[in-house]
Amino acid sequence: MAKLESGLACISSDTAALEEFYRRHIEAVSRFVARRVRDPHTAADLTAEVFLAAIDSAHTYRPSAGSELGWLYGVARNVVATERRRAARESRAVGRIAGRRLLDAEDIARLEERIDAESAGRHTYEALAEFPEGIRALLELITVDGLTVTEAAAALGIQPVTARVRLHRARKAVRAALSTHSAALAYSKE
Repeated sequence: MAKLESGLACISSDTAALEEFYRRHIEAVSRFVARRVRDPHTAADLTAEVFLAAIDSAHTYRPSAGSELGWLYGVARNVVATERRRAARESRAVGRIAGRRLLDAEDIARLEERIDAESAGRHTYEALAEFPEGIRALLELITVDGLTVTEAAAALGIQPVTARVRLHRARKAVRAALSTHSAALAYSKE
């Protein structure tokens, strides 16, 4: 394992450290992106963008704030959000334009398999859309992406106490929604 010089800052200048970091986190980042997008080309591009952004911002990683993966999910979340904003602007301005790099059939098949494998997570992610952004982001990172409350707080740039309060409110809202859904389901069976 490459020696970390002040966090992950070395991945911007040490190709061996970058390769090790990439290999350690590529699967998790690919799954994270596949839960949030449906298109294999976009998934491939965003996954690459996450690692480029990580290289550029590696100097901001602080081990005391959480795990590498938690930090990387924060980077990935920003990359995905930036892409969504960009796509919305593009769609409003000129519609969809071609310009994606070409993927061969094997690349597309692999990405389609990944997207299919993450469909349950994507459905959960889509169901969370009803929650306010701060609560939804926290729930996604904890329930869908598997981070701890502290790691999710670090990825979102909030205090762990704030994350715990939001998580408590979210759980309360989920319980209320489930009881409403159960009551509606029972009524429809009568």
